[in-house]
Order: sequence, then C-alpha cells, then structure tokens
Amino acid sequence: MFSLRLATADDQRAIRALIHQAQINPTGLNWRRFLLAVDEDNRVIGCGQIKPHRDGSRELASIAVAPDWRDQGVARRLIERLFEENTGRVYLTCREELGALYARFGFHIAGWDEMTPYFKRLAYLAEIIRRLHLLPGRMLVMVRDGEGVSFIER
Repeated sequence: MFSLRLATADDQRAIRALIHQAQINPTGLNWRRFLLAVDEDNRVIGCGQIKPHRDGSRELASIAVAPDWRDQGVARRLIERLFEENTGRVYLTCREELGALYARFGFHIAGWDEMTPYFKRLAYLAEIIRRLHLLPGRMLVMVRDGEGVSFIER
C-alpha cells in the first residue's frame, strides 16, 4: 500500500537518492515541484515532477520508483496525478525502449516542428552523442497535448 503527497524540503535527500539509483538526469531537482509516492512508514518509494523550461515548455521528468516497488502501479499513479494537476502540452525525453510505455499516457514521438527550442537542442545533442557511440540507443522526445486524453489500461 502506498499514497501520494507533495514533497517537502526534508525530502530532498530521498529524491536525489532515488534519481541516482534510477540513473536518470539529476539536474533540475527542485523539491517544490515533486510529487512523491510513500509507503505506510512515509518512506519515499517513487517520485516525479513537471519541470518548466525557459522557453515556456514543460517536461514530465524524474519519474523514478524504488526497485522493490516496481510493477506495482507506482509510476502510473504518479503520472496520472501529475496530469490531473497539469493540463496542456507536456514533453518528455526517454530511452527508445520506453516509448511504448509513455504512449499509453497519450504521448507520441515529437516531430521537429512540434519541439520547442529547448527540446530541439536536446535532441540535436543526444544525436551527436549517440553517433559518437557515447549513448547506447536512441533518445526520444515525446509530446502529449493532454486535453481529453484517457489513460489506456495495460
């Protein structure tokens, strides 16, 4: 059993530890934007945020779940709640193999013309890094318009 709550300043260390454990981008971890999943003892077992960028775009980011809690609906519930409170266009970046997962939440691979300047720069840099064989696989930029999207069951 788990519940969701907003992060507090006291959660900063737990958020960073979870992000580090998941080996995802550790930048932009402002605790004020985080939604947390916590167990019955109030231990952080999952996290996620909607991160704003200077170009006005917003990103679903920092979705991480503790290994013992994976495949129990934690990430799904975090994402659903974040979208209950954040409508409109939202982007994300992910490894290619995670694209189908995010498609269940209404995301599709963003075309160049759909990307904001921030995501164009990111996609360009990721492709250079991939071609230098420093990044295994392809990084996707995905977008979700958010209005009227229902979640598809697994």
